[in-house]
Amino acid sequence: MSDEFKVIQPTTTVFCPERGEGWTLTGITNINEFTSVMFNGTRYTLAAREIIEQLLPNQLARETQNS
Repeated sequence: MSDEFKVIQPTTTVFCPERGEGWTLTGITNINEFTSVMFNGTRYTLAAREIIEQLLPNQLARETQNS
C-alpha cells in the first residue's frame, strides 16, 4: 500500500460478507489504528487496515454492481 493515506470520514459505508453492510463510527487517520464499525446495531472494533483493504473495496464493488 502507498505511504500516502486518505482520511476516511465517520459514517463511511463498508461491507463485510459475514456481518453485512455497516458504517464507521469514527474516522480513520492512520492505517495502523483501530476504529469502531456498526453492523446490525452491534459495535465492533476493527483494524483500520482491514477496513481499508477489505471492507471499503467490498462496498465499492457492491455499489458498482448496483449501478
